[in-house]
Amino acid sequence: MNNLSGSGPWALGPSGFCRFCATVALLFLGLGLGALGLRAQDPVTLPTAPAAPSFADWLEALRAEALSRGISEATVTAALATVVEPNTVVVARDRAQPERVQSLDAYVKNWMTPRTVGVARDMFEKHDELLRKIGAQYGMPPAVLVSVWGLESNFGRFTGSYPTVSALATLAFDPRRARLFRNELFEALTILDKGNTTLDEMKGSWAGAMGQPQFMPSSYLRHAVDFDGDGRANIWTSEADVFASIANYLKNAGWVEGERWGREVRLSRATLAKVERQVPMRTAGCGAFREMTVERPLAEWRSLGVTLASGGGALPRADVHASLVKGQSRFFLVYRNYRAILDYNCSNSYAIAVGLLADQIGRR
Repeated sequence: MNNLSGSGPWALGPSGFCRFCATVALLFLGLGLGALGLRAQDPVTLPTAPAAPSFADWLEALRAEALSRGISEATVTAALATVVEPNTVVVARDRAQPERVQSLDAYVKNWMTPRTVGVARDMFEKHDELLRKIGAQYGMPPAVLVSVWGLESNFGRFTGSYPTVSALATLAFDPRRARLFRNELFEALTILDKGNTTLDEMKGSWAGAMGQPQFMPSSYLRHAVDFDGDGRANIWTSEADVFASIANYLKNAGWVEGERWGREVRLSRATLAKVERQVPMRTAGCGAFREMTVERPLAEWRSLGVTLASGGGALPRADVHASLVKGQSRFFLVYRNYRAILDYNCSNSYAIAVGLLADQIGRR
C-alpha cells in the first residue's frame, strides 16, 4: 500500500500537499530566484498586458490602414465622420444571439403561413417576366429567387435601418469577432469608394448585412449584379439587381440547373432507429452541416424504409445522393442544391423554409 498518510516524508499535510513535496518545491524556488539574481525577499514585478486603445485611437489606426489599402481619403473621411462611438445596441444584439431561437419544425410552421405563401405567389406573378429572364440567364428557378428574397427581407419590405459603416465599426472594435468585421468594414468602404451606393443609402441589419438580399459587403463585391444596366449593382431599390444578385450568388455557390433542392420524407420509428444506427452524422462544415447525415444514394434511403411524405410512396429511382435533415417530427432528404442555400445562410431552418416556400409558389 502506498504511504499516503501517517508521519512519513510522503504524508499529506492539511492542504493536501505532501510534506516532502513542499520541501523540494521550496528548494527549487530558492534555486530559481538565485539564478535570476534575486533574493527570496526581493519583490517580483510581473509584466502587464498593454492597455486596449481608446475607440478614437482605434479609429485613427483604422483610417491609416484604409488609406494604405487604396481607399480614397475623401471616402474614408466622410464614412468615419459618421462613427462617433460604438453602438451599444449593436453590441447587445450580437451578445444576445441564441444558437437556435426555434426548432426547425416551429420555424417552418411560423413562416409557412397561408398569408406568406399568398404574398410570395403575388410577387412571383408581379415580377414574372423579369424573373423568367434572370432565371434563364443564371439557370435558377424563379420561385427559389422569390423565396430567398422573402426570407431575407420579407419581399423587400424590411432591409434594416442600421448605418452599415457604424454597425461594422462597432463590431470590428469589439474583440469577439474583430477580424471578421474589420475586413467587412474595409469592403464596405470599398463599395462606397467605387460609387456603388451612398452613405445615406448604405443601411441594413445590425450585423452589416445590406439591402433586400441582405448581402454582407464582401458578398456584395463578389456576387452583386447590375442587371438593369444603370451602372451600379443596386441591391437596395432595384428588383432587377436584387433578383440577379441572388441568382448569381446561388449559381456561384454551386446550384445545378434542373435539379431539386430536396423533399420532405416520412420515417417510421423503426426506420429512424435504423438510420441512426447505420448512417453517421457529418463532422465538418458549419453548424447546419453537422446537423445532417452524411450523403447516401437514394436507393440506400429507400432500402432503409424512407418514403415520400405525401402518401408514403416509394422514393424515386434516381442516381442521386442525399443527406437526411431531422426536425422534431418532420424529415427531409436534401440534395446538392441544398448546399448552395446553406452557403447563403447556414441554417437548416432557413434552408428548408426556402425550399418549401419555393415549392409552394409553383403549386397553385
